[in-house]
Amino acid sequence: MTLGTKIAWDDTVLPFQLDLPDMRGRVARLDGVLDGILKQHDYPTVVEALVAEMALLTALIGQTIGLRWKLSLQVQSKGAVRMIATDYYAPRAEGEPARIRAYAGFDADRLTDGAPFDQVGEGYFAILIDQGKGTQPYQGITPLAGGSLSACAEAYFAQSEQLPTRFQLRFGKSTEPGVPEHWRAGGVMLQHMPKASPFAAGGPGTGDILTAADLVDGAEGENWNRVNILLDTVEDLELIGPALPPTDLLVRLFHEEQPRVYDAQSVRFGCTCSEERVRQSLSIYSVKDIGHMTTDEGTVTADCQFCGAHYVLDPASVGFEADQGD
Repeated sequence: MTLGTKIAWDDTVLPFQLDLPDMRGRVARLDGVLDGILKQHDYPTVVEALVAEMALLTALIGQTIGLRWKLSLQVQSKGAVRMIATDYYAPRAEGEPARIRAYAGFDADRLTDGAPFDQVGEGYFAILIDQGKGTQPYQGITPLAGGSLSACAEAYFAQSEQLPTRFQLRFGKSTEPGVPEHWRAGGVMLQHMPKASPFAAGGPGTGDILTAADLVDGAEGENWNRVNILLDTVEDLELIGPALPPTDLLVRLFHEEQPRVYDAQSVRFGCTCSEERVRQSLSIYSVKDIGHMTTDEGTVTADCQFCGAHYVLDPASVGFEADQGD
């Protein structure tokens, strides 16, 4: 089997549980999904790496939310990469795929030859959950620190949810001769489960920034350290290669921890933009405002940052005056 061949576990998230240490987790593979996200843009290499890392985090965290919910991860910073935004749209019904989209905003002239995380400066990492109409969206934030977006996500769960959490992520381009260049990405997320999960309740924490080590001690701490040592043995090809199914990976890493797997969730690259949504976004503007947006060709145009879709509209048909029939 070549790396260019679609394999059964591409673009899936596999939930699992380690019964002995009372931990849960997920194994994610984003291959076609990441290709779909990144081919929409001509990002520099360091920006691609940040978007790839953020997309993996989004898939791993997103699998925990309910049907028809939406999870968003955001980075806002004063660095060269000003913003990274991802969305995870949970399935509308059991058996349907989830959808992921992502994009980044950056200043090309400020990018350096440093590590990807060096391209973000002071700012914050945010997680937002929208359960739909009639509900209050949940938002939690943590500072950008720790040397990676994964470390930011771990700090978020420790601080805001009191959930010890660990990520191991790998991603890169496959350049096998004779096969078109394409992305391979994989990751594992581990969480030590409390008696009642604050994440399920959606309640933010308070106080100084915590780490996973601050939340477990005694036997729980020993379990957490042991399982993390096992996770640290994972190799790149075990996460992104074509030969090892996620179920076999879990047995290889955690066979003594009594791993138990559940049904895998398929994921796809997908965007929710539409002409109707563009019209809704323009409905707050007056005729005068729309006039300033009108091109020399007499149209109003809009581009989707996520998927690159280009919309061309008649200026007389948009704006709040148009909605009122003026």
